[in-house]
Amino acid sequence: MKKTRGFEIVKGWEDKDIHLPIRKTKHAAAYDIEAGEDVVVPVFKPGIKPTIIPTGLKAYCEDDECYFLMSRSGGPKKGLVMPHGLGLIDADYYDNPDNGGHFMIQVFNCSDKEIHIKKGEAVAQVVFVKYLICDNDNASGRRQGGFGSTDRK
Repeated sequence: MKKTRGFEIVKGWEDKDIHLPIRKTKHAAAYDIEAGEDVVVPVFKPGIKPTIIPTGLKAYCEDDECYFLMSRSGGPKKGLVMPHGLGLIDADYYDNPDNGGHFMIQVFNCSDKEIHIKKGEAVAQVVFVKYLICDNDNASGRRQGGFGSTDRK
């Protein structure tokens, strides 16, 4: 059977009790993503970098698809926000040479106290989508790395 889209545990995380994402209801668009380990998210202050929450997961999809990492609806209530609002991950991120396709969640804490995230706690969601390209598109480059590699020289 040909694989079209789905999730796998990334190399090195096989023995860490990582759960593959699921949709909670029949008509849900998103798959819930859990934290792969305990993480403490400090209170935001100017100059602080986002906290990275490892998932222990990678995802695969068709060449004309990508997936979005998004906040869960309860995240902002707790004070957790994603710095870009959402993350877009291209199909060629899967199995990249830098990190094997391990996708992680970036967050800031906008509450007044640090937030303790427990391993297995749902922290984000993923939606797979098809995309369109413009007439005369001639993109031919190949991914050379992982997270943030598009602008790397």
